Amino acid sequence: MYISQIMSAKISIKNKVSNPTNVLLLCTSFKNEFPLPEKVTAYFEAELKKEDTKSLSYNYIGSYYSILIIDEKKEINQLKELVRKHAAKVTDGLNAAKHKEVYIYNQTKLTNLSLQAAEGLALANYQFIHHKPSAKKETNTLKDIYLANTSIKENEVNKLNILVDATCKARHLVNEPVNKLNATDLATTFLKFGREAGFKVEIFNKTKITKLKMGGLLAVNAGSVDEPTFTVMEYKPKNAKNKKPYVLIGKGVVYDTGGLSLKPTPNSMDSMKCDMAGAAAVGAALYAIAKAKLNVHVIGLVPATDNRPGFNAFAPGDIITMMDGSTVEMLNSDAEGRMILADALHFAKQYKPELTIDLATLTGAAAAAIGSFGIVGMGNVSNDQKQKLIASSFNVNERIAEFPFWDDYNELMKSDIADQKNIGGPYGGAITAGKFLEKFTDYPYFHLDIAGPAFLNVKDSYRGKGGTGVGVRLLFDFFENM
Repeated sequence: MYISQIMSAKISIKNKVSNPTNVLLLCTSFKNEFPLPEKVTAYFEAELKKEDTKSLSYNYIGSYYSILIIDEKKEINQLKELVRKHAAKVTDGLNAAKHKEVYIYNQTKLTNLSLQAAEGLALANYQFIHHKPSAKKETNTLKDIYLANTSIKENEVNKLNILVDATCKARHLVNEPVNKLNATDLATTFLKFGREAGFKVEIFNKTKITKLKMGGLLAVNAGSVDEPTFTVMEYKPKNAKNKKPYVLIGKGVVYDTGGLSLKPTPNSMDSMKCDMAGAAAVGAALYAIAKAKLNVHVIGLVPATDNRPGFNAFAPGDIITMMDGSTVEMLNSDAEGRMILADALHFAKQYKPELTIDLATLTGAAAAAIGSFGIVGMGNVSNDQKQKLIASSFNVNERIAEFPFWDDYNELMKSDIADQKNIGGPYGGAITAGKFLEKFTDYPYFHLDIAGPAFLNVKDSYRGKGGTGVGVRLLFDFFENM
């Protein structure tokens, strides 16, 4: 499975436009500078006199006009998200009317809000229908998004196109079912990402994984007919700002039954193709970073397998020897993600990283704690690094809610017969998972549990329905602002 260009709407600058049709206008107060048709102007003026009316959309004789009133005194990240969400509604309106283009006009002093408008329009335009031959009539028609009368530079627009495309690539991977995307397919897709964007990719097969003694990855894979993979991706430009690499690690469980600890609840397996959303985010983030030629040395690691109860599947009570030589008493095979991530975290030690960040749909506890509204984060990094990462999370509205990372939680992971257990009991499940993983590190480490926002069962504005691609925009913003 590989589609070179998944994003279906291209963002461009077009400053000389006469009589624009299909307009998205951002302004602090309505001023008709286009000019809009008289009837549209009259409608907007009348409606905006009503109390609390801040946004309007209007179909008029084959054209679509939408307006969003901006209060420039509001906190900037709230404004960015307001614009993205309004733009997503505009995309729905444009596609419903079968329009192919839209012009963004920004009359506010906040020039960059035009980029957020374009981002919301483009991300909302993503579709996953290529397995549905009957869906030709459902295909979105929006093809071109133009920033009009803007001082925004071409390179900023180019980077936004790359980022939207990368986010949609991650969504596509998450949405693919396991019969279309197993561990080998995932690794091969990353190889193609590397060839297109310009970064190195090496894929370890089962023989190499066995030679490296990646016991956690091999244990999870023991119940599957498909072999595991371990993918190493590296982007190292000549002018990289960092002397030591940043390492990104993504959980690549392409499908999770829970193993012998079979998931018991109704519908709990329906969306488990999404259990590789962390891997998708890492691969797509490397693609965006390399394609945009950011000046940062980044390495991506993805251990990948499915988790099934067949063959010699690892069983509750088993003792697993990990890559670092430590032992784990496996008490729940549905806590499999930490087992494969642990080997990747140990593997990362050889790079002596500046910082390692893992992304994983790791625990139901994280999703239960904050829902799909953000990412649960924790780690032992310096306050400076942490605050930069959290700032990026709010810039793109993939907000990190920091959980405590106290050593007290290590007590819950102690085993009588092994170095540690793979579960810590009914309390603090998201944190004990993070503390389990920390034991395999000797470098600055931050853990991102994306279980809540990675896959949505109902549409949510520009995030859509299904895979959201969460993590790609966050990581790109973090490295771009470095």
